[in-house]
Amino acid sequence: MKIKTAEFIISNSDVSRCPDSSLPEYAFIGRSNVGKSSLINMLTGRKSLAKISGRPGKTQLINHFLINNEWHLVDLPGYGYARVSKSIKKTFQKFITAYFEQRKQMICAFVLVDCRHEPQPIDLEFMQWMGEHGIPFCIIFTKADKLKPKALERNIEAYKDKLLETWTEIPQYFITSSANNLGQEEVLEFIDSINQQFIRE
Repeated sequence: MKIKTAEFIISNSDVSRCPDSSLPEYAFIGRSNVGKSSLINMLTGRKSLAKISGRPGKTQLINHFLINNEWHLVDLPGYGYARVSKSIKKTFQKFITAYFEQRKQMICAFVLVDCRHEPQPIDLEFMQWMGEHGIPFCIIFTKADKLKPKALERNIEAYKDKLLETWTEIPQYFITSSANNLGQEEVLEFIDSINQQFIRE
């Protein structure tokens, strides 16, 4: 799939105010500082579609982007560490939960994981919550360019082993790097394949 148009639509903290549309949505979420904005910009081929900040936790709203006039890309606040007050963090974590539980247009979520680190409890707990609530998701390992191939393979295998302690099979995953466009084609083709199925139905 080629991204021809990518347009910002709306930011809000109220799920009921998300676009009144039947178009399929794909949500991107991950721990703060996982490289979400860079990944979104890489996937869409836009340098500043999603705002990149040196301060983790900058995204605090549900952000909708219309892609190719065919589907919505949704940029969600990061979970985990963020330089915001506990009350603000609790508020936007509440609407993250509401988004996943109420937004029927959400076809698949992409949970971003920094491949440089060993399996983090907060990532595993979030995936467990997604699984328990029947929310379809894939894993995107980010920042692959920061590791040598053997180290990358070792870290991903560690994640797979940890997941298999509670999962019967590993969710589909992608390995990406915003620095060299690694994984761009694979993620977009995956989205396109689901969209084609969505259209046929």
